Amino acid sequence: MKKVLIIEDEKLLRDMYAHKISERGFEVFLADSAEEGLKVLKEKKPDLVLLDILLPAKNGTFVLKELKTSLDNLKPKVIVFSNYDDPVIKKKALDLGAEEYLIKTQFTPNGILEEIEKYLK
Repeated sequence: MKKVLIIEDEKLLRDMYAHKISERGFEVFLADSAEEGLKVLKEKKPDLVLLDILLPAKNGTFVLKELKTSLDNLKPKVIVFSNYDDPVIKKKALDLGAEEYLIKTQFTPNGILEEIEKYLK
């Protein structure tokens, strides 16, 4: 079973996406901060991370940097999904290894699920 980690600080969104993704047969793990997300990454070794950029304390680019440097033995696909539509941050996220940078308001939960499935086939 493929594993997906959702790093999202908004509980409603986190729970909604977790439900939708688990319904499709994926094992889902949740984190509400960059620090918790890194801990879950090390423990559960997910195949894909759905990563928000705007998180409390440290942001999503911090997670991407950690994956590229100190956690380079882990190779999950990372899809950034955020409402923060800044071309500089988007470029930075992609340069740090994100597969895609999606704007939340432009995707339905089914649309996000399609993106996840595209990378986990």
